[in-house]
Amino acid sequence: MKYFVTVQASQADYDAMEGKDSSSPRWSGDEITAMVAFMNELNAELTASGELLDGQGFTAPADARFVTGSPGRDPVVTDHPYADADVLTAGYWLLECSGLDRVTEIAARITQCPVPAGSPEYPVVIRPIGEAPSA
Repeated sequence: MKYFVTVQASQADYDAMEGKDSSSPRWSGDEITAMVAFMNELNAELTASGELLDGQGFTAPADARFVTGSPGRDPVVTDHPYADADVLTAGYWLLECSGLDRVTEIAARITQCPVPAGSPEYPVVIRPIGEAPSA
C-alpha cells in the first residue's frame, strides 16, 4: 500500500530556521545540523528497506503561488498565498509500506526529529493513496 506522509510548519518556522525574528524559537546551526542528520538517517533507512519512493521538503510558504480559474475564465494568479497561513505542508514522503501499522511506526519516528525547545508540535499526517475508481 502506498502512503503520502507529510510534516507541517508555518512561515514563522521557516523564518526562525533562517535566523529571522519570529514567533517560533530561533534555530541554531547545531539544531539545523541535527535535524538534517535525523532526516538523512531516516531517509537512508527507508531507502534501504525499499519503502521510500520519494521525499522532499518545500521552500518557505512565501515562495508559493496559487493559480485559480475555471473553464471560460482567465486564470487568476496570487503570489505568496500562504505567507499568513498558520500551518501548511513543509515536506513529504511517498512510502510503500506493508500496512497502516508500519507507516504509523514511521510517522511516530518522524515526530522525534530534533527541534528547538518550545517549537510548536505539528502532527505528522498519513494519507493512504487510493486506487483509481473502476469504470
